[in-house]
Amino acid sequence: MHGYLSNSKSFSYQIGYFEKDFNVHAIDLKGFGENTDMRYPYSLDDYIKEVKDYINKKGLKKPHVIAHSFGGRIVLKSAFLDPTLFDKIVLTGSAGLKPKRSFKYYVKKSAFKFLKIFVKKDKLKRFYSSDYLALSPVMKESFKKIVSEHLDYTLQGITNQTLIINGQCDTETPVYTAKKLNRNIKNSKLILLNNAGHFCFVDKPYTFNREVREFLLS
Repeated sequence: MHGYLSNSKSFSYQIGYFEKDFNVHAIDLKGFGENTDMRYPYSLDDYIKEVKDYINKKGLKKPHVIAHSFGGRIVLKSAFLDPTLFDKIVLTGSAGLKPKRSFKYYVKKSAFKFLKIFVKKDKLKRFYSSDYLALSPVMKESFKKIVSEHLDYTLQGITNQTLIINGQCDTETPVYTAKKLNRNIKNSKLILLNNAGHFCFVDKPYTFNREVREFLLS
């Protein structure tokens, strides 16, 4: 399950490798890859329904799941709401936890709230990331719904065997988030990959694939 602004092809180093031992499904979530027809802003619950519908349509029974970044958000809440949906879970660079914020962030946030009262939206572009600005209007509304939902409350309710595998150099979902997942998901194991970033499965595909395969087959 891929990350935001990504698609199933991000797992190109994994698909062929895991097909040797598993029936592999790599999907494009709504709004991404070849599944772009988003008619209304999806919330996290809409994405959970999309994944459940796919599992049912394909006749899958408790599949293992590998989830990156935004995909991790879907898996965290799904596993909390329905412990029987997945078997083993692999989270890599998982998003969804409330981030630590610097003083600079709160100053910028306060300035934005003040300025948007008096300044037109198109004059405030410097407050937005280039990725956000590139989104369509419906995707922008979906993005705001998704990132405003913090999933820290789900962790202690997840009972699946879980592997958390992160890059040591990940700046999008830093190591402290992986350690928090590991502390609070009781049946979890943490692996940190040296010299790897947010896409550690691309940066270190051989090591990633070996560790995940061992976990899934153990």
